[in-house]
Amino acid sequence: MSDQPSTLSYKRARFKTHLPVKRMYAPSHFWMEEVEPGLWRAGFTKFASRMLGDLVEHDFEVKEEEAIELGQIIGWIEGFKATSDLYSSLEGKFHRGNPDLRENLDLLRSSPYQKGWLYEVYGQPGEDAMDVHGYAQVLDLAIDKVLEQEK
Repeated sequence: MSDQPSTLSYKRARFKTHLPVKRMYAPSHFWMEEVEPGLWRAGFTKFASRMLGDLVEHDFEVKEEEAIELGQIIGWIEGFKATSDLYSSLEGKFHRGNPDLRENLDLLRSSPYQKGWLYEVYGQPGEDAMDVHGYAQVLDLAIDKVLEQEK
């Protein structure tokens, strides 16, 4: 049994979260977890879901088993604040979107690291994927930028 905690407690300014340690993270605020050999699940981090605000609708533009590349637009998500493109943080073959989001899009905010995952890909994360400590540094920079804009 490992002494390593399952989450990293993160707090800066008015934002706090618990980041799962055994996941990879993209600088674009997605998390990635290998759920079985070669099958990766991806979702928004709590920071990303908070920045999007209240969510209204989403859809994917790629079909199941379609090849996708890192950074490719694979869909969109609409919130009250804006509509945003969904960029792939993985490369390989798109497996599926989370079917539970069709009934409850709020899972992206209420359970971002468990039930609120976005999509699955047979493949691998991109070269820019980082561990939880690298992502904490990305969060520091992003939050500092938000605070600077608020001044």
